[in-house]
Amino acid sequence: MAVLSGLIRVMEKAARKAGGRLRRDFGEVEHLQVSRKGPSDFVSKADQAAERTIYDELRTARPDWGFVLEEGGLIEGDPTKPRWIIDPLDGTSNFLHGIPHFAISIAVQEPALDGKGPDGSGWGEVTAGVVYQPITDQTFWAEKTRGAWLHDARLRVSGRRHLSEALIATGMPYQAHGDFAEWQKIYAALGPQVAGVRRFGAASLDLAWVAAGRFDGFWESDLAPWDTAAGCLLVREAGGFVSDYRGRSLPICDKQVIAGNDPLHSRLHKIIATALK
Repeated sequence: MAVLSGLIRVMEKAARKAGGRLRRDFGEVEHLQVSRKGPSDFVSKADQAAERTIYDELRTARPDWGFVLEEGGLIEGDPTKPRWIIDPLDGTSNFLHGIPHFAISIAVQEPALDGKGPDGSGWGEVTAGVVYQPITDQTFWAEKTRGAWLHDARLRVSGRRHLSEALIATGMPYQAHGDFAEWQKIYAALGPQVAGVRRFGAASLDLAWVAAGRFDGFWESDLAPWDTAAGCLLVREAGGFVSDYRGRSLPICDKQVIAGNDPLHSRLHKIIATALK
């Protein structure tokens, strides 16, 4: 049985506190679907309220740490201390339409030892991550070198080795977001070779489900750090691999992400790289 560290307890407490509010707000959104005004303004406020709840909880616990917030932007802390990377509501469109598939994502990123980091940002490894799904009350969490977990059950990536057996998750371009031509090239090359492709609309949960072996692989581009920071760590600590389309294993892969177990990641990378030549 896994023993939660103090850090993970702080993160889970913050996620659960915000998640309880999101569950209540989600019930209201379902009623607002039939109103003339619609739920958009309400959802924006729900998103902001969740972020404020998480911010207040984490600021109290670690007052000198900085923040990267989806809504609130960058808040500097002590540059020698870690920072939080937070998405208070990943899957906003699902939430908006009354679809019960969304999550809270919280990650911890360490300052780069050399002051530069592999991407030149001055930040290094992600060492802790929590993805909390409020509707199902499931907490996916990971710490560097301690593995990935769903509550107290150890997670491992899928053992499937053949694309013909693999269920692959992705995100699709939509209005003013993503590269349609790029996505079409990848799907045309990959789709005929796999058992299925799924688009559920919350990248943090897609990656958590890769870590849990529910999905066998994942690809997407044009994401943000708060979408993938915790999920990348979950996959890696569950024995999987995460890289960009060039095969680089960055601490946070967001602009381009490929995730899966060793053999499937290698095959996905080859197919995607070839498709985009």
